[in-house]
Amino acid sequence: MEDPAKEPRPKLPLMPNSLSQPVSSPIDQERYSRQILFSGIGLTGQHHLARSHVAIIGCGATGAATASLLARAGVGTLTLIDRDFVEPSNLQRQILFDEADARDSLPKAEAARRHIARFNSAITVHSHIADLTPSNIANLLAPTAAIDLFLDCTDNFETRYLLNDYAVQQTKPWIYAAAVGAYAATMNILPVPIPAAPAAPPWRPTACLACIFPTPPTGPVETCDTAGILSTAVNLAASLQVTEALKLLTLQPHLLRRTLLSFDLWTGIHSDRSEINTSRPDPDCPVCSRRQFTHLTGSNRPHITLCGRNSVQIHEQQRPIDLPSMRIRLSQHPDIADLRANDLLLRFRRGLHTLTLFSDGRAIIQGTTDPIVARTLYARFIGS
Repeated sequence: MEDPAKEPRPKLPLMPNSLSQPVSSPIDQERYSRQILFSGIGLTGQHHLARSHVAIIGCGATGAATASLLARAGVGTLTLIDRDFVEPSNLQRQILFDEADARDSLPKAEAARRHIARFNSAITVHSHIADLTPSNIANLLAPTAAIDLFLDCTDNFETRYLLNDYAVQQTKPWIYAAAVGAYAATMNILPVPIPAAPAAPPWRPTACLACIFPTPPTGPVETCDTAGILSTAVNLAASLQVTEALKLLTLQPHLLRRTLLSFDLWTGIHSDRSEINTSRPDPDCPVCSRRQFTHLTGSNRPHITLCGRNSVQIHEQQRPIDLPSMRIRLSQHPDIADLRANDLLLRFRRGLHTLTLFSDGRAIIQGTTDPIVARTLYARFIGS
């Protein structure tokens, strides 16, 4: 295997976005004094971080840890995107949430934004309670030119391949991260530049996700709902991801790792760490070489998907829901129990199933993995 550490590291230009502008905005040097003392960042690097904008897709275990680390590091703007809400089982590992969030079923993106505001009110945090899909990715990540980096903290490959398509299309770097059981993994993706682009990006391109895994995994895939998860694995994945992000945001892309790195924290044997070289794109890759963005076009993408926790997500209904009116209507239904609502979602129980409805018409139905059952419940109580 080729050693990426031995590749030449040429001098690279500054990032072709807002980070390349003069760094003169004031920052709280006392707050970040210990980070500024670190020679790899220094005062100049801290200014770059303050001017950076990072989008985090997924605010569960890894996303919560990643968002916390970046906010505490002084990254100036964070965009948080998540489709889910806080539950008691999240509190074992999702460090930005508390029992009140779980009791109120607060959407994770909004709960994360509120907690970050309590420990760093000087940065800007945008929260989006949404499932990232081909139809909304451009809007949620717009204006793309203002976002310097995408961070994958999702729990499914469908979204990762969508993000890979979009990042390659837009020539935006992104970092894959995963954690399940005692396993943690990360990979930096530095896209091949757009053909005939006026300026080359300040990095040597790496393999994209489709170069390493040409097709999404099929069959049963381990999740934290089937294999469990250690909070230590989550925090390792987040720490590795954020460290790589800091290198990029401080204009040091030549220091970025060019491997898919994975750890098993539990085995304690020599095979607990592995690396796959990702230094060069696959010349036959359909995404970064032939620029075929099938996931971005939404080809054959289902509107009803499994989303863990013995749950089905329905996201085909792109329509606004008047939650207060819906609550009044449902409160009169004899089959409904434990009806709760806030300005972000509505939740109720019907027999063995719990339905959570969001203001955009999306719903998560817990207690089944059968899409037909989920669709039936949705149509009966919400409408078709």
